[in-house]
This record gives sequence, structure tokens and C-alpha cells, in this order.
Amino acid sequence: MVGFRSFLKSGHSPTLFAAFLYFTFSCSIWVLNGAMAPFISETFNLSPAQKGLMLSIPILAGALMRFPLGILSQYIGRKKATLVEMSLIAVAMLFGFFFVKTFNNLLAMGVLLGIAGASFGVALSLGAGSFPPRNKGLAMGLVGAGNVGTAVSVLIAPPLAQAFGWVAVYGMAAVAISIPMVVMIVFAKEPDDLDAHASFKEHIACLFEKDGWAFSLIYAVTFGGFIGLATFLPTYYYDQFGVSKVQAGQLTMLAAFMGAALRVFGGWISDRWGGINTLSVVLLTVAATLLLCGLAGGSLVATTLLVMLCFSALGAGNGALFQLVPLRWPLATAVAGSMIGEFGALGGGLVPNAMGLSKQYAGSYAWGFVIFAVLALVMLVMLRVMQIRWTRTWAEKGGRARTA
Repeated sequence: MVGFRSFLKSGHSPTLFAAFLYFTFSCSIWVLNGAMAPFISETFNLSPAQKGLMLSIPILAGALMRFPLGILSQYIGRKKATLVEMSLIAVAMLFGFFFVKTFNNLLAMGVLLGIAGASFGVALSLGAGSFPPRNKGLAMGLVGAGNVGTAVSVLIAPPLAQAFGWVAVYGMAAVAISIPMVVMIVFAKEPDDLDAHASFKEHIACLFEKDGWAFSLIYAVTFGGFIGLATFLPTYYYDQFGVSKVQAGQLTMLAAFMGAALRVFGGWISDRWGGINTLSVVLLTVAATLLLCGLAGGSLVATTLLVMLCFSALGAGNGALFQLVPLRWPLATAVAGSMIGEFGALGGGLVPNAMGLSKQYAGSYAWGFVIFAVLALVMLVMLRVMQIRWTRTWAEKGGRARTA
């Protein structure tokens, strides 16, 4: 406890809390269609492929919006950028409440839900910006734990949809987003960890570096797996095991909560053990659990336990990777984080599509799990190759912060 108080005093803790709340609400809204998928699918009588498309659009749209929001935050400030985004989220939710009547309207709503998914890089950079390098892993892990918003969404949205209708949930979200807006205005302040004189080319330098692409590909597995599976699991539980719509959300919540909680642990352990070491264990665990999930399609209990373990590893991996980002790009963390977050979320957008296509054309979801497991193993090999240069240039052995 003394150590945690010391950690909080090393930076600006009110901004850390405001960034966490902002990211939590954003994540919750971003996956609303996934949380309510059984209700939506019933309304429009969707095929497996249509379900995959409907679930992937918010993830892909959010991914594509992350980097532009990161660039915007470099010029107007991260705090102002969050307020602009949350205002747009409120407008998007009102569109959903008043205008979603057809499947095409629903796809358009998926694009608008992507606005909420753009928050990632800015939230982490804002919350951790005032903390010293030795504590940035934990700070980013705490803000990143806002992923718990996905668990909140799949827990709360189905009962609300059952009681008031799924369209009404969009209207409730439009009102709820005012809470993090007020907290951001009152408590947050802009950190001073930016180079005010940097050119646009210097801001986007990570786009042209191998490290930026390596980080992005790894994050496409860790965060892409987290958000993609969290979005698809209510549909998977409902279709595969015949549980109720509300129970499907509750089972998904167990996994999503584990992923969000372990993100903090991933950041904390990476500060001490190194992000590279942590990621190596994570990727191996993810590959093993996904392969076993593909084989456990007949057992609800085994699937739930394996998914919880997989999400725990994915969450720790998200925290571990973002312990490394501010070490590699100390003055452009918001932009680098937004770029990496963009490609990570794009990876997540592939998951619902892969699962839906696997079911429709192979008759089973198993091949979707297998493909993603193989990708995790490929990323593990790439990480072990890249870390040789990383530990010679900008990180200590294992991926810890350099003391000098």
C-alpha cells in the first residue's frame, strides 16, 4: 500500500482516474452491438456471416479512427481531444436511438460506435503522461484496465435490452457519456511530456519504423484477440451452447473482466520483469488456450475456464506491450500508442468475421480459434527475433526501462 501511494504521488493521479473513467465508458459503448447481438440477430434474422460483419464494423471503424485522434491530440492537447470525442459519441448514440430501423442502419451505427473505440492511445498517454518512466507500465496498465468497460457492457446491456428494447440502450448511453466528460473537465490536466516544437513528420515517425509495425502486429493478437473475442463471445455462447441471451452476456463478462484486471498486472510485472519476457509467456499461453478452445466446443465449463485463462493472458499482454511503448517513443507516446492501437483493433475486427465464416462454411467455430492460435505463435517468433536489437538500443534485458 505504501508503494502504491508512492506511485500515485509520482504523477498526477486525478488525471489518471479521469483517463481510466473515459476509457471505461468508451470501451463499454464501443462493444454495445456485441453485447446486444443475440437481440439484434433475432430482430433482423441474421446469418452467421451477417453477424460477423455486424460485429466487426465497430471494431474496424474504431481502429481507423485511433490514429487521427492521436494526431489531433498532439495539436490541441489530449484533454481537449477526449472532450471532442465524447461529444461525438453522444451524437452517435442519439443517431442509434432515433434512426436504427433496418440492417443497413445497423451497419451505419456500427461505424458510429467506432468513435468510442478511438479513445485508446489518447487515454493511455493522458493518464500516464505525468508519471516517470519506471512507473509508466503500471500507469498505463491502470488506465488500460478501462477495458473492464467491455465486461460492464455485456453484463448490463442485455438486461436493459430485455427490459426496454435494445434500441433504447443507445439512448441511455448518450446520457451516460456525460459522466466521464464532467470528470475530465474538473479533474484532468494536460501532462507536459510532449515536444511542442516537433514537426508533423516527427510526430508520425513511428509509421516508418520497423519497431512500430512489430508492436502493431503483436498488439493485433493481444488487444485484437481481447476486443474481437469479447465482441463475439455472446453470440458464440448463445449459438454453441444454447444459453439465454442474458447468460451469454454474463459468461462473457467473466472473461472480459479477467482480461481488464490482468492488464494492470501485465503493466506492473513488466516494469519489474520486462515487457519482452512477459509477452513471451503471454503469446505462448494464448496459442495453447485458443487451440484447446477449438477442441472444447462440446463443454460449456471447459470452454469458459479456457476463455478466462486466455483473456487473462491477453490482458497481461496488453499491459506488457504498452509498458514498452513509452520507452521506445517517450515524446510521441500518444501518436505511437494510437497507431499501435489502430492496428491492434483492426486485428480484432478480423475475429468475428473469421468465426462467422468458419461456422458458415466449415460447420464449426473451431477453425476460427485455430487460425488465431497460429497467429499468436508467429508473433512469438517475431518478438524473440526483434528483442535482440531492442535490448541493445532502447531497453534493458527482458524489456525493462533503462536506469540512465
